[in-house]
Amino acid sequence: MKAPPFAYVRPATLDDVLAELSGGDGKVLAGGQSLVPVLAMRLGRPATLVDINSVAELHGFDAVAGALRIGAAVRQRAVERAAEARAVPLIGMAMPFVGHRELRSRGTVVGSLAHADPAAELPAVAACLDATIEVAGPAGRRRLPASEFFAGAMTTGAGPEDVVVAVEFPAARPGEGFGFAEIARRHGDFALAGVATMVRVGGDGAVETARLTGFGISDRPVTRDVTPFIGEPDLRGPMAELAAEIVDTAGDAHGSTGYRRRLFGVLAARELATALSRARREVPV
Repeated sequence: MKAPPFAYVRPATLDDVLAELSGGDGKVLAGGQSLVPVLAMRLGRPATLVDINSVAELHGFDAVAGALRIGAAVRQRAVERAAEARAVPLIGMAMPFVGHRELRSRGTVVGSLAHADPAAELPAVAACLDATIEVAGPAGRRRLPASEFFAGAMTTGAGPEDVVVAVEFPAARPGEGFGFAEIARRHGDFALAGVATMVRVGGDGAVETARLTGFGISDRPVTRDVTPFIGEPDLRGPMAELAAEIVDTAGDAHGSTGYRRRLFGVLAARELATALSRARREVPV
């Protein structure tokens, strides 16, 4: 199918981007790996595509104050290959599952967050780490934690006249370990169920915090504090109970709700155990 008619602009400054979005009938174009298929299927009909690739400040990618800041125009492949990204191990674990290499060469990290597909990997990473998402709009800039940013399927805290400027992922600290896994029909397909985990231990190896985010299981990434469960000798039981609570995606041709619950429970138990093992290896001597 062909996209419906639209105007195309390529502003050079963020102020010009916001001016073009004024009125709410424009759509931001960065990598286009989510937007272009939506247009081709005529699921969206924006009057104007606002290409942000000429805005220099949106290409920023660096470590600042214990966090990795990624601008809205930074490609996923650039982050995947960058030494700076090692400060956030969960990004490196998730990135190979994001589509295919060719798509990651054009797609942007921030674009994936702004698209907010409930089965996407990077929103789950942001939710698990409670990353900070910076949004610019007519009223100025604001910073939203990931826990408040994802409002539902393809729905975020950014309005139609806003642009997501950057995301800041907190850098890993000593004593933290991470896990990531998903199940899909084929590599590169959207996940039937997936989990991202983070466990932090103290100097004695005792668990201080454990977080788990599930994706592909509801209308947004679902995060839970699972610290009380980490002391269990077998996590499969508690995670099966958690799956019954939070997995509510309707069954389809790829798998029933019950099947997704079983996938989530097994992955969650395994990746929490993996994160705990890695955290204890990272405890400073």
